[in-house]
Amino acid sequence: MIVLYAFAAVLAALFLATRLAPVGMTTAGLWLERRLSGLNTRSLQVDGFTMPYLEGGKGDVLLLIHGFGGDKDNFTRIARHLTPHYRVIIPDLPGFGDATRDPKASYAMADQVARIHSFITQLGIERLHLGGNSMGGFISAQFAVPYGHMVQSLWLLDPAGTAASHESAMLRHYEATGECPLLVKRVEDFDATIAITTHKTPFVPRFARIALGRRGVADLALHTRIMRQMQESPLLEVTYQPMATPALIVWGKEDKVLSPAGAVAFKQLFPNAQVILMEGIGHLPMAEAPKQTAQDYLQYRAALVKSPGAT
Repeated sequence: MIVLYAFAAVLAALFLATRLAPVGMTTAGLWLERRLSGLNTRSLQVDGFTMPYLEGGKGDVLLLIHGFGGDKDNFTRIARHLTPHYRVIIPDLPGFGDATRDPKASYAMADQVARIHSFITQLGIERLHLGGNSMGGFISAQFAVPYGHMVQSLWLLDPAGTAASHESAMLRHYEATGECPLLVKRVEDFDATIAITTHKTPFVPRFARIALGRRGVADLALHTRIMRQMQESPLLEVTYQPMATPALIVWGKEDKVLSPAGAVAFKQLFPNAQVILMEGIGHLPMAEAPKQTAQDYLQYRAALVKSPGAT
């Protein structure tokens, strides 16, 4: 009977914790995920912004950039498979995660590219492999134009930035109405964000959904502005010629945020690219299928080392 009472007390404590302290519970969960992935939390001051970042592992630098509404922990789970091989660095972009929010700043893609360059320079990194998801893929691809001498390869996961990738029902609806499930108006709306960004939905505890929903509501005005600035940023194929940078382009076939047809456009921009279309996966391959997505990347990197003219 004592054991039953103790068990009931634990359940009651967890029940209260998920309702009274979702932020604290989320922080504890993230701490554990980071530990399991061999990641430590650090921070830099970059162009007037505080940019926290995760870092772990040794070897060639692999810098990963999250997407719109996301943060550095979007890559925490997949990092578990990457830190044994590379020095993995994952920053929070200004305006997102735990980074500074300046309502008067510009968050256009060119400005975020400049901040990533300042971030990398402060770390003393001269050469790196660069990856990004969604908006982070847009930033990564655009970074490779002025700073191609620094980029050894690109890893683009369902990237934004081309007319074809933006031809999704979600973005057409946004352009027509201004409504978008990535813009969280109420805490409970975060469930719709998870639903549209994933097909093979990873487990997200209720306390985490509450904490992330609250953050989304707090960021609504700023993120509405950032979304518009991203949509108004020049498309890659309009602005740039095809690039020789090696690239792995990964796209979930069930992506409802950005059209998988964008893979063709990115292949034209990066003729040396390899393309992988993932069955049964949505907009977040690194979260929906972290092990398979990491294995595909490790195989790509191994083949890249063996290829003629490898960087």
